[in-house]
Amino acid sequence: MAKYDSKSLRNIVIVGHGSTGKTSLGESCLYVSGKTDRLGRVDEGTSSLDYEPEEQKKRISISAATTSVEWQKCKINIIDTPGDSNFSFDTQSCLRIGDAAIVVIDAVGGVEFQTQKVWEYTDLYHLSRMVFINRMDRERADFQTAVASIKEKMDVKITPICLPIGAHDSFRGIVDLMTMQALIYDDLKGTFKTTDIPADMTEEAQKWRETMVEDIAESDEAMMDKYLDAGELTDEELRDGLKSGVHSGAIIPVACGSALKNIGTGLLMDMIVRYLPSPVDRGPVKGKKPDGGEEETRLPEESAPFSALVFKTIADPYAGRLTLFRVYSGVLTPEAGMYNASRKLSERFGNIFFLEGKTQKPTDMVIPGDIAAFAKLKETGTGDTICAEKNPIIYEKVTPPPTIMSFAIEPKSRGDEDKIVSSINRLIEEDPTMHFHRDDQTKEMIISGMGQIHIEVAVEKMRRKFGVEVNLKTPKVPYKETIKGKTNVQGKYKKQSGGRGQYGDCWLDIEPLPRGTGFEFQDKIVGGVIPQQYRPAVEKGIVKAMEEGVVAGYPVVDFKVSLVDGTYHTVDSSEMAFMIAGSMGFKKGVLACQPVLLEPIVNIFIEIPDEYMGDVIGDLNGRRGRVQGMDTKGSIQIIKGQVPLAEILKYAPDLRSMTSGRGTFTYEHSHYEEVPAHIAEKIIAESKKKEEAEK
Repeated sequence: MAKYDSKSLRNIVIVGHGSTGKTSLGESCLYVSGKTDRLGRVDEGTSSLDYEPEEQKKRISISAATTSVEWQKCKINIIDTPGDSNFSFDTQSCLRIGDAAIVVIDAVGGVEFQTQKVWEYTDLYHLSRMVFINRMDRERADFQTAVASIKEKMDVKITPICLPIGAHDSFRGIVDLMTMQALIYDDLKGTFKTTDIPADMTEEAQKWRETMVEDIAESDEAMMDKYLDAGELTDEELRDGLKSGVHSGAIIPVACGSALKNIGTGLLMDMIVRYLPSPVDRGPVKGKKPDGGEEETRLPEESAPFSALVFKTIADPYAGRLTLFRVYSGVLTPEAGMYNASRKLSERFGNIFFLEGKTQKPTDMVIPGDIAAFAKLKETGTGDTICAEKNPIIYEKVTPPPTIMSFAIEPKSRGDEDKIVSSINRLIEEDPTMHFHRDDQTKEMIISGMGQIHIEVAVEKMRRKFGVEVNLKTPKVPYKETIKGKTNVQGKYKKQSGGRGQYGDCWLDIEPLPRGTGFEFQDKIVGGVIPQQYRPAVEKGIVKAMEEGVVAGYPVVDFKVSLVDGTYHTVDSSEMAFMIAGSMGFKKGVLACQPVLLEPIVNIFIEIPDEYMGDVIGDLNGRRGRVQGMDTKGSIQIIKGQVPLAEILKYAPDLRSMTSGRGTFTYEHSHYEEVPAHIAEKIIAESKKKEEAEK
């Protein structure tokens, strides 16, 4: 049996913008709780949560990591998430299965763009939240300014429940507004002594205390009535009121500290245990029946049928595939069977374990609220619901966002193509935001992701985990060719070289079709000027020439060819001869029909803070883009437009640079348009140069 119950579990997801100290806060919780005897540091590569070599090299979190601590007779499951937008799907997947979020904000930078993104995710999943203003020991740290930035940029009501004593070099403690006492820290172990509030802060602390009390009273009508009648509330009423306000979302408490100096970490964990909800507090969980789609609920009780949601998969070259899941109802033991309701199949598993960073800790049972893992499941993947087969349910999963950047990928060593395919497929199991395909037109292997860092990290993982080294190149643009005019043209192939010769002669009408129509062939031969058995060969020759292109080597589209006349030879004619004749006639005809190049145009959606609007629109115009509309979402502007694909192959890093990392975008294919003449000339010249080099 577990030594704790679901009421004493807290599932906390640490989120925020990159480099705000989220991982450091997780490490501080491990150290202050006594789980580790040495404080792991991101900047020194000693963090137990950032354990992947790529994370230690780049000094950022790339993948979410789980751990747990015991505090005040509760088990706090901590999920540390990436703050970089390249890896935001991982963050969203973790918030999907969490019960509450700690939003970490830098005391210098305040609210940054990715903070707003993760805040939207916490709204989406109706999570209770606390804000932790970190790095109060940094130069230019300012608690009041950080609080003001939350109110201004998030447009939410927040309630500070503690104040910093000093800032940057002089930051040494915290005023707890609930007890109205000062906690003074004199070492790096997170220990403190309780004293009176410094005299120069008494008035300020009293003012913030009154605001806190009013906010708590306002969150409950009965409490508000009592407060108005009595003019005060007891400490117990305040704590109960704060807890219910946090659970309902009416109150968002704000704490502060320094994760690197372990100041405020213990107080934060006290607040997590006291005020944030357990799985039981969150109540029944909604899902759907697998077949009818009717709503189904599960109570977070051990007596309920087992159900859980897989929120992450890790491709481990040694342990195999690790599958992380969150239990919503019932219990699971290693002897029990496991049914995947999403894929309608059963899977066997060996051990169940808790993943503490990269360390596996076996367990004989998991209960509602537990976050655990299996090894070596073959079929189950991220987003799948696992449950009791007799009581199936399917929980809503997080849909991966569309990719925004692609590279052509080629092996450094010949013969490694198959290894590339298998290793990338393994990485896609771990990260559904990555896509891989072979482009039929350009013949390139294309890897797509959420940005340059995302793809570079994938390449590093391929090398480290699977021993495959690759080069990345800018992918070729899949241009196409078409015609604007009509012609009637002869294609004649005659070859005599002793013995039986080759003879094929056809007349073709070539004309354009509307954009997007493709290719149409019509046999208009009357009588037997070309026998029936040779006519399909003419079409075959045209199709082959069409795929190879005429002007610049790109496929020809949106045209119609009618076979109208021709001649044949009773001995020398053959299918091959008429195929060559059709190809020759088509190539000659295209050049007489005003051939043009077409380029893919995409619909683009750009989200940026208001202050970057002018720069981004100016840049989009410079990329031959067209702005087609704008929407506003708070302080965020959404630009809708169309732009040639060729102009945005490297847009992700450019937009990050233009907007200080605060801009994001997505795009989708729209249609093909004619390439402007001056650009088409360059593309054709490059194509001919390459063709000559290959010869």
